[in-house]
Amino acid sequence: MRRETRASISVGQMSAAWRPRVFLATVLLALTVLVLFALKLAVGDYNLPLGAVWNVLLGGGETTEKLVVLKWRMPRAATAVGVGATLGLSGALMQSVTRNPLASPDILGITMGASAAAVTVIVIGTGSASVVTSWIGGLGISTAAAVGAMASALVIWLLAFRRNVDSFRLVLFGVIINALLQAYVSYLLIRADLRDAQAATVWLTGSLNAANWHTATPVFVLLGVFIPVIAWISYQFKAMELGPDFATGLGQNPRRNQLTFIACSAVLAAVAVAAAGPIGFVAFVAPQVALRLCAVSSPPLTASALTGALLVTASDLVTTHALPVALPVGLLTAVLGGSFLIYVLIQNNRRNSI
Repeated sequence: MRRETRASISVGQMSAAWRPRVFLATVLLALTVLVLFALKLAVGDYNLPLGAVWNVLLGGGETTEKLVVLKWRMPRAATAVGVGATLGLSGALMQSVTRNPLASPDILGITMGASAAAVTVIVIGTGSASVVTSWIGGLGISTAAAVGAMASALVIWLLAFRRNVDSFRLVLFGVIINALLQAYVSYLLIRADLRDAQAATVWLTGSLNAANWHTATPVFVLLGVFIPVIAWISYQFKAMELGPDFATGLGQNPRRNQLTFIACSAVLAAVAVAAAGPIGFVAFVAPQVALRLCAVSSPPLTASALTGALLVTASDLVTTHALPVALPVGLLTAVLGGSFLIYVLIQNNRRNSI
């Protein structure tokens, strides 16, 4: 019987199987994100042809066109792409290491940890009754959100950890922590001043209205730093996907790898939430869509990041230009993500009943 061989690509001691469908899907996703990015720069109160946008991006264009594209629209468009890619990559890391499609920062409570910390700063930090409230207010919303996400991830990991991180325990404790933090946020909103409650509610929906280069720069710096890390993670994934026992047999340290992957996922989610607020369900939906597009067993990292960028950029285009009233981008992603979550649960129930 003839045995099929699959082409592979080798770089040093690392090698990977050549999968044409994964490559084609990744290229198509990248081109789609590029087109949506250009549309985001072209559409607005002062519409520009795509040719003029590309001309400006290549260093040409008139003064007015440069002002509109580079100063007014570029920060928001860049933030949409960066935050979407960061959330998609974060979800892919979490779902791959746990081998559970429900294990994403949205559902596990990492995003809610950022929300709880940010709302604490908005509501309590505005007061001047004590040194503590003044210190809380001095943290800043973005810093508090990042710290809250990391703290939430650490608590969930400690609760779920035995010898290794159990997928079921991780999701279970994540849902519990998410519910507790949500109750805490609701309590803060009830006791808050009306203006503080309104500000907190707007932030909790996830919005790109306040996007600027100060919020976008940390996201792209983190993505740049993670490019070599992702290459190493992709290599380690091949054994981790088959379980900790198999990985140990290949000479790897599953406990260290799990901790590294979860920490990377938490850092990515924290920076994304700090930049644009909790844009819901992107980290959950993007890896699952990329997995189905590429027809692989676990979420592909690059395709997941591009899918997240596509989802956030497209949602921002729809909420700002296709609807009668401009809405926060997080509202649309929450609707899409909630619908997709129902689909995944139904699909899993059918698979388990067979």
